[in-house]
Amino acid sequence: MTDPMALVPADLLERVVRGWRELSPRLVPLGRDTPQGAKGVFVNPPADRGSTVLFSSVGAMEQAGQGRYGDELIYGAMGTPIGHRLEQAIATIEGGTHAQLVPSGLAACALPFLAYAQAGEHCLLSDSVYGPTRRFAEKVLRRFGVEITYFPPTATEAELRGLIQPNTRIIFAESPGSHSFEVQDVPMLGRLAAETGARLIVDNTWGIGLFSPFAHGAHVSVQALTKYPSGHSDTIIGAVTVAREADWRPLRDAAIQAGQVAGPDDCALTLRGLRTMGVRQAQQAATALAVALWLQGRPEVARVLHPALPSCPGHEYWQRDFTGASSLFGVVFDAAFTTDDMVAMIDGLSLFGIGASWGGYESLILPTTGGISRQCPSVTQAGPTCRLHIGLEAGEALVADLARGLDGMSAARHRHGPA
Repeated sequence: MTDPMALVPADLLERVVRGWRELSPRLVPLGRDTPQGAKGVFVNPPADRGSTVLFSSVGAMEQAGQGRYGDELIYGAMGTPIGHRLEQAIATIEGGTHAQLVPSGLAACALPFLAYAQAGEHCLLSDSVYGPTRRFAEKVLRRFGVEITYFPPTATEAELRGLIQPNTRIIFAESPGSHSFEVQDVPMLGRLAAETGARLIVDNTWGIGLFSPFAHGAHVSVQALTKYPSGHSDTIIGAVTVAREADWRPLRDAAIQAGQVAGPDDCALTLRGLRTMGVRQAQQAATALAVALWLQGRPEVARVLHPALPSCPGHEYWQRDFTGASSLFGVVFDAAFTTDDMVAMIDGLSLFGIGASWGGYESLILPTTGGISRQCPSVTQAGPTCRLHIGLEAGEALVADLARGLDGMSAARHRHGPA
């Protein structure tokens, strides 16, 4: 059985896992109490469940209501103690000052638009954003009179300057791009946003703990905590983090006005999962890199879209701006194969689950051809594409499973000839 780790150069392996190893010790104490004197504390903070908060007087209730921009306990739909702990932890990891928890990753993508955009204003979105983010822009924002333009994720500064309008208020990037994995020049986007008075929002779900959004010019960072922080495929939760008070107050107001808050049980599960994110991802990222390098050598594969590899658009920005890599990447198959060929191969795998989402401990595979909307040319248009998330299974077993599938795909193509 092939050991894919033998394909990984030692220096590249160290480069991919370094950020996770550096992050791991920081995760252990976040959001936890420390014992004081003779009083003991639980290792995991309890999840306080509640809607109504009782006060000693009307005056006390009114005073608490003035603390909505902090961690004041006001009403369950405005935050809970376990939620505030998780918000503090996420803000620390992202390098921000405040975080707002919401019920899903999509809610985290949508909330900044509700907070910062108005009818008649213009938003510039990367063409590679998460599909539901694009759907929200098309189905909701346009209906409310917000203008939308998509830009190529590999656009140059000059090209972007040509797309910015006097009423551009938001530049929304996702780096790496959803499904196509282009790494963007976020510092350049940050400079443009600063010059034009726009806010730069970055979906940093892939890069949590590995990319510092605010140090690279972002005003707002979006996280689907469902993924790596939760890590066990059993919660739906998101977060929006900021580093300036001017960004925090409208964001917090929008969350309250739209009723966007995460439940205490999801917060507790995510805070617990966060403790092991570094060690989980160090292992998973190493295996993912090995599987990606193995796939790169297969004749059926035209291109591997893994930010740590030169075959991925924007690889140079990953080298410059990230401290490690994630366990999610894409594959473009040779154009001689059809989407049906790829789907049959995927259906025959035994170790890879077929399903949406990623970030858990289990390996997943998902066909992406036919499920991607693009206005600009994309690397995913060169042949059938799929996305792989590598879990904690042994790399040898994963490549053996993929080898059987790819061998079968090639044999079927030779038997039946071109479509």
